Amino acid sequence: MNDYYTEDLAKFGYRELDEAGNLLKAIKKGLPSNFDDQGIKVGFNMNSGNVFLTNEEYQVAFVDDQGSLYSFYSSPYEGKEGSFEELKEEFNDMHHEDQEWFKDLAKSLNKEL
Repeated sequence: MNDYYTEDLAKFGYRELDEAGNLLKAIKKGLPSNFDDQGIKVGFNMNSGNVFLTNEEYQVAFVDDQGSLYSFYSSPYEGKEGSFEELKEEFNDMHHEDQEWFKDLAKSLNKEL
């Protein structure tokens, strides 16, 4: 791996372990609809402090304030990051290739732009 990402719980601090516990509890409520359930792991980005679920497809899910999981996306061209709703707000400012990617994502989720 690298020096800023780990799945080694020994490298998690108390806050990160609490967040990992919240993620694991949230799985009981269900994974995001487009999140593959193969090879689910808890990841920790030591640069950003983010703790999240990831899987064999390198998809990412975070837990919201209600204790439910949501998918976190990175656009392929400019690397804009966020939830579907956050990226939807940035749609008009996206590069046209990212706009096409986002339209496909919205279609796959049966969501409107």
